Amino acid sequence: MKRESVLNYIYRFFDIIVLFFIVFDFGYDFAQNFTSAHVASLIILSFFLLAFNAFKFFVYQFKKGKTIAFVNMVIISVLLVTSLIVALFHLNHDYHFILQKIKPVLETGLILYFLLRLFVLVRHIYDVYFNPAIVFVGSFIILALAGAFLLILPSATTNGISFTNALFTATSSVCVTGLAVVDTSTDFTVMGQSIILVLIQLGGIGILTFTSFFAFFFRGSSSFKEGLNTKDFLAHEGLKDVFRVALNVVVFTVGVEIVGALFIYTSITSNPDIENRFFFSIFHSISAFCNAGFSIFSSGLFNESIRFNYFFQWIIMILIVFGGLGHHIVFNFYNSLKTYVLELFRKKIIHKRIPLITLNSKIVIYTTILLLFVGWIFLFISEYSNTLLEHTTVFGKITNAAFNSVTPRTAGFNVVDYSQMTVPSLLFIIFLMWVGASPASTGGGIKTSTFALATLNIFAIARGKSRIEIFGRRFSAESTSRAFAILCISLIVIGLAIMALLILEPKDTPLLTVVFECFSAYSTVGLSLNFTPTLTDASKYIIIAVMFIGRIGMLNLMIGLLRQVNHQFYEYPKENILIN
Repeated sequence: MKRESVLNYIYRFFDIIVLFFIVFDFGYDFAQNFTSAHVASLIILSFFLLAFNAFKFFVYQFKKGKTIAFVNMVIISVLLVTSLIVALFHLNHDYHFILQKIKPVLETGLILYFLLRLFVLVRHIYDVYFNPAIVFVGSFIILALAGAFLLILPSATTNGISFTNALFTATSSVCVTGLAVVDTSTDFTVMGQSIILVLIQLGGIGILTFTSFFAFFFRGSSSFKEGLNTKDFLAHEGLKDVFRVALNVVVFTVGVEIVGALFIYTSITSNPDIENRFFFSIFHSISAFCNAGFSIFSSGLFNESIRFNYFFQWIIMILIVFGGLGHHIVFNFYNSLKTYVLELFRKKIIHKRIPLITLNSKIVIYTTILLLFVGWIFLFISEYSNTLLEHTTVFGKITNAAFNSVTPRTAGFNVVDYSQMTVPSLLFIIFLMWVGASPASTGGGIKTSTFALATLNIFAIARGKSRIEIFGRRFSAESTSRAFAILCISLIVIGLAIMALLILEPKDTPLLTVVFECFSAYSTVGLSLNFTPTLTDASKYIIIAVMFIGRIGMLNLMIGLLRQVNHQFYEYPKENILIN
């Protein structure tokens, strides 16, 4: 035990050295540093890592430590074997040329190793500090700060970047918002864009896996929206089921993103303005599914070469909707369809009388369809004589209006210049941004279920009912109270942010521009009236805080920090107050 403890300290110290080496290698990797000695040091480092993890694998007694060491060994072994294969294909060249060919392979493997060690660090935090709220928030802070420091490195940008702008970009990526104070296309290199893409993926898929994990362990005191909604609508009764859901989430996410990337690639094959179509397809597929809204075009999807590619826009819309619905909805419909097919072909199976489609799924689907349809009709009418004029076909106008109805649901892609929209359109888009996507999804906002529950409660009160009933089910009073608390807190946070920006920004800044920016930041949408790049440093930190709060949920953080075990065996006398 003592030997393993000492080995752990040595191992962590060695990790720090390796991570510093990787950061230096990727951060200061200019063309003049592509030397053979540099590549040789990467090879030596890889062999040293392999030997150390092999030693750890055979010395450790705990299964968890052995597993981590084994995974590290596999990664490094595949890395070295791939490098050897690449070298064999270039044996007719000198060793300097061969080393330069295997350098990208070595760097890719080390990035993967870096990410694995980061996951181990987050898991270690779980063990050290067993508070779901702090761990959940802390994981976002770690990712945002790590991303900011990586984006500061010279190789990530073309002309350098300040820490404030790097932190803003990293937070916007981790919170899958999409607001950008610098041009993602021109100010970041491929290395910097790759860092942003990794942060988007971790921010999107991390929310989902944390949701599934914490929904089981902390069903009584979950500290974030997805966990609370999972507790109310989708109960995971067994530990095995929870981990299977987490695995399904990863497979589902990666699968949809790969299919989306393939379709995007087929839609841009004839576009001469896109140099690296493979990277473009992967970047926009992940950004769309995670509802991030980042694009590697300077003007976003409003770029002239892609603005009228309606097939591409429908692909992006489908990815946004899938990411905004959430894995619970998709899995629920998949399981119900599978059960229906099995009962159809297997007559001996007793038909299940209980409803397969959950109340949560019905609420989310109906609310989503209603918002998308109403948004499409409203924007088609309000923008028909404005931004839709440049689309000459009816199909183009329909596609553009549909896209503008889908993207405010926390995606943030733009196929129009929003600063040219009419005021009614902008106000309706603010409303769509505020509602946002669905619980347990990659999107933000107050959530469709929260909005639906609050709306149904209004009608219930108007009809003189003391409870909300729909689809043969009754909502709990706790869910109703939480919904209105989320509504109030969202408006309070957004209101404070608006006042802060009006104080910090120039006096001639339009109020609607500030309001639009704050709603977009809180709902992690990423749309802007060309206001984000002009923000002062103080305003940038306000928006950073709003994006962060909007992603984790202020109410849920307060619940996680302040909630105590309640054993009240008494009640005070009840008294009503006047409410008109």
